[in-house]
Amino acid sequence: MLNKAKAIQSEMVAWRRDFHMHPELGFKEERTSAKLAEILETFGYRVRTGVGKTGLIAEIGSGKPIVAIRADMDALPIKEANQVPYKSKNQGVMHACGHDVHMAIALGTAKLLAQENYPGTVRLLLQPAEEVEDEEGVSGAPRMIEDGAVVDVDCVLALHVDAAVNTGEIEIATEFASAGVDTFYAKIIGKGGHGSTPHKVIDPIFISGYVILAIHGIVSRQLRPFDPAVISIGSIQGGQTDNVIPEEVNLSGTIRFLDPEVQQKIHTEIKNALEISRALGGDYELKIQVGYPPMHNHIETVDLIKTVAGDLLGDEKIIPPEPDMGAEDFGFFLKKTKGAMFMLGCNIEGDTRRHHDPRFDVDENCMPIGAAIFAETTLRILVQSDK
Repeated sequence: MLNKAKAIQSEMVAWRRDFHMHPELGFKEERTSAKLAEILETFGYRVRTGVGKTGLIAEIGSGKPIVAIRADMDALPIKEANQVPYKSKNQGVMHACGHDVHMAIALGTAKLLAQENYPGTVRLLLQPAEEVEDEEGVSGAPRMIEDGAVVDVDCVLALHVDAAVNTGEIEIATEFASAGVDTFYAKIIGKGGHGSTPHKVIDPIFISGYVILAIHGIVSRQLRPFDPAVISIGSIQGGQTDNVIPEEVNLSGTIRFLDPEVQQKIHTEIKNALEISRALGGDYELKIQVGYPPMHNHIETVDLIKTVAGDLLGDEKIIPPEPDMGAEDFGFFLKKTKGAMFMLGCNIEGDTRRHHDPRFDVDENCMPIGAAIFAETTLRILVQSDK
């Protein structure tokens, strides 16, 4: 299968570069979706568009079992700094996380599987908006699930390119593969006034100092030492000029966790930290937006991917993952059916650029590897289920 994938590498490179030149933001992937549908139909897939707003589902084969392969489509609001022939033509928008590669690998996998005979159905899930949420705070994966993306699916597979891993290697986590993530928005309310008379005001900047310290103390002082969690404040906004104490200070940040009980504990402790505002004469408002769940890889799928990768690449190319508290909305799919995501090495030798960098790029030699692992894993699931 790896040799077959290498034989279509030039096609995958062309697809990837086309997507890279025409990036689109989450829930706006109109051209991207149409291009994917056009190519998949030439392979003989039955395509349904408008899934999860701008996503699509493509199927080939019939009956059970059903194996799904997911690839995300959206780009980021980043101005590309690379000077390459396939540089983004959409000013201020860039595939800086590798979703262009994911789509090209999915197409390569689709072409490989269209040439094979097997029982059951292959279903491709081309998902919008992994990076963002809509006006209701919902990302692409749950929107696709609402539209039937995983109905009757027996297993769902995904990958993510990883610029920290060498091309030719993969990482795959047993059980927890990424953290859950929520976002909090807090307003610390005081009483503004002139900077020369602080005794006549209720200073929200002064109060926010204590609140921030309390929030940063939650993980180290309120949680068990063996409960993985991260709280990061990413935005602080307050005041307009140097000699006026403002009425309010706004904070926002993220909460990352693996355990739902830890998640709820953090929610409670953030509220407790903001109660300091009232103790110091002010007030507060708090909104916590529940985001992506933890991504929980299923052990039997992980074992199969490891076996396939070992057969194709050698066992020494399967690298133990470094623990990470990043988040990925593929976790929504894994709450509905078994499956797993693996990390595909794409590092250009000696390159220190990482994801979401305006100069991000990949070693395109990674694409046949990803397609071969997807295709071979899918075939083994389908064939084994038929025995």
